Amino acid sequence: MNIGDGPPTSPEQSFYEAVGGHDTFVRIVDTFYAGVADDPLLRPMYPETDLTGAKHRLVMFLEQFWGGPTTYSEERGHPRLRMRHQPFHINPDARDHWLSHMRVAVETSGLSPIHTVTLMDYLERSAHSLINTFEPTPPTEGN
Repeated sequence: MNIGDGPPTSPEQSFYEAVGGHDTFVRIVDTFYAGVADDPLLRPMYPETDLTGAKHRLVMFLEQFWGGPTTYSEERGHPRLRMRHQPFHINPDARDHWLSHMRVAVETSGLSPIHTVTLMDYLERSAHSLINTFEPTPPTEGN
């Protein structure tokens, strides 16, 4: 399975449905971006003053990946995660910061243990695959 293709689903219920659908993914993404907003390494990667657009895109992506609405592809085309993240300086430090905020978001979302493990497994593999440099993070303006 390629990252971005989505997990296998049963004919009875998708992962998206099993975890509570849209509201669950919004809760995870909102918690995640609350951490990103104050993260000095990650926040500069988001040029928007307001993170609303980034939140919307991540919710759509996660929903589609896990068997929910296909709004992401309808609005943005194929996810192409590596291509979309290539312009950003994603080194192991950035990956670790990203995973730290995502881990908090998933672990506080109220998912069952099996769903937590399943989601974090995917997110960890995805984060590792998006590393595109091993160069140190460049200093931000004012530092």
